[in-house]
Amino acid sequence: MVWIDLDDTLWDFKANSRVALRGLYDDYQLSRWFDSPARWIDCYERHNHSLWNQYNHAIISKEYLMKNRFLLPLAEAGSPLAKEFGARFDREYLDRLAQCTLLVDGAIELLKWIKERGEATGILSNGFTEVQYRKINNSGLAPYIDHIVLSDEIGINKPDIRIFRHAEKVAGERPEHCIMIGDNPDTDLRGAIDAGWHPIYFDRDNKPSIGIPTARRLADTPPIIEEIINDQ
Repeated sequence: MVWIDLDDTLWDFKANSRVALRGLYDDYQLSRWFDSPARWIDCYERHNHSLWNQYNHAIISKEYLMKNRFLLPLAEAGSPLAKEFGARFDREYLDRLAQCTLLVDGAIELLKWIKERGEATGILSNGFTEVQYRKINNSGLAPYIDHIVLSDEIGINKPDIRIFRHAEKVAGERPEHCIMIGDNPDTDLRGAIDAGWHPIYFDRDNKPSIGIPTARRLADTPPIIEEIINDQ
């Protein structure tokens, strides 16, 4: 059983998010407070990254994250419309995001390879229910996915071991037969290791090695998966 993170592992979250953010910048004339789209995107991503880190570790709620991820950058820039736009942008951003379809290179090919080998596939994500299913369907991933487990649906985030145990029950698999491919060492990989799964680090950004099997491209993962399966 091969579980894969969705955002920035299969679905190119960074690229798609920047398309959606640029649309907000243009449509709402955010040049009034940010002197370039890049400044706007950088400011948003800084606040959003911090909030998601807190959310992943159950420090803040989903509602707090959604309320503040646009309000904070707009308030920092001095916008008198920070509160109004903060609420409006969150809903609109998620809608725009769900319509974006850019995938990480090799995503469909990897899923096809896994299926052709006779292994089941699953998505294990901390993303929000209202947008993750739309991403999966709109981008063409759905036909290649057997199971979807979202933290938002069960109220437990990666890396909490309980979401991995829940995924095992959904798939009817034992921990030693589960592989986890993900780009986040703190959530995807630490959680997988704690759960007794086989982790594969998808490292698009050439970060320092973390001592587990690593792929720079999704095309590099099949031989790693093959080796893990053959050793079981």
